[in-house]
Amino acid sequence: MSALYRAERYQEIVELVGEQEIRSYKSWAVKALAATGKKSEAIRYAEASRGSWTRDSAVDRLCEEIVQSSGLADEAYRRYGLREHRAGTYLATFRAVARKYPHKSPREILHDLVHTTPGDEGKWFAAAKEEGLYDEALELASASPCDPRTLTRAARDLAAQRPDFAIGAGLLALRWLANGFGYEVTGADVWAAYSSTITAAEQKGNVAEVRERMRQIISAEGPGDS
Repeated sequence: MSALYRAERYQEIVELVGEQEIRSYKSWAVKALAATGKKSEAIRYAEASRGSWTRDSAVDRLCEEIVQSSGLADEAYRRYGLREHRAGTYLATFRAVARKYPHKSPREILHDLVHTTPGDEGKWFAAAKEEGLYDEALELASASPCDPRTLTRAARDLAAQRPDFAIGAGLLALRWLANGFGYEVTGADVWAAYSSTITAAEQKGNVAEVRERMRQIISAEGPGDS
């Protein structure tokens, strides 16, 4: 197939593949159709090949390339980009999409990715923080559970530069700890969240207010380990 493609014998590839179910063959037929200018037909062919033996990510990748080659970057982004660039972490996924679509603003990409994972808003906290979208980061971590250690690190690292954000992150860490979230939580995790938040409050000059907010979080603690 690769030799025929290199020789630009595209129609032969399409005819040879025919009705075969082998995914790797079908991908050559899609490429051949696109190379002859039949891009819409190529996309329809690729979409029709989805099934139990075909990874959706492989179809998305092919279709994304075809749509982008037509100069339709926004359509490629909307139809395939947000799915095709899934990575091992939410932050890595955000960065992969941002690299592929540099014309999109970080705020727009974050907003669109968040809507692809309803109920997991908090897991996008790190991506928002790394892009300097601090208000959005706190909103996301408030909407659904976020790893308390991730929130604590954010509070610790930004206590001096952005005390308001650090206080918000630290209080959210305590909130999720108090509600039973976190992996193998120990007293050290609670102390780290507390001390990072107080350090930020000292920078801001509102320690008494922050301590009162902490008391309210603890008093609202749900059932389970105290």
